[in-house]
Amino acid sequence: MYHVVVATRNPAKILAVTEACKAVFHDKHIEVEGVDVESGVSAQPLTDSETWQGADNRLSAAKTAHPNAMLWVAIEAGIDKNQAFAWIIAESNTQRSESRSASFMLPNSLVTALQEGAELGPLMSTLTGIDNIKHKGGAIGAITSGLLTRSSVYQQAIILALSPLIHPFYSEAAQ
Repeated sequence: MYHVVVATRNPAKILAVTEACKAVFHDKHIEVEGVDVESGVSAQPLTDSETWQGADNRLSAAKTAHPNAMLWVAIEAGIDKNQAFAWIIAESNTQRSESRSASFMLPNSLVTALQEGAELGPLMSTLTGIDNIKHKGGAIGAITSGLLTRSSVYQQAIILALSPLIHPFYSEAAQ
């Protein structure tokens, strides 16, 4: 069994990791477990570097909480200027890899509210009437009218973060 710890309890993020792991590790039985850990950054990171730091902090905390897992994955969503995105960090016992999700442009009215201290999830819940939208389709689901969801966009980035952990091009012998 392949034990994967995700550094969150957010159902949309856990679903993305589960689906990505199924795609990448198709021949293994996978157990995905979410763990509640702090990012150590602001509730709404507003720079690329703060967002990356949140993912790195979450990964470290997840490893401390569950040191016997085979794989740890952290996802931190953030904003940089008017773009929303997420950093993904995946780490096995021997290797670490990072990826950044696709980004999407936010309307100026949301960017202004974010710069004034608001969080994207609650803003989008208010705008859409969807309670706790960040645990569902997310802002990207609302903005794309359901063509993409938070989970679907994260899933691609997670696959990109996991691939170096298993592809022979990234082994020390190949470098």
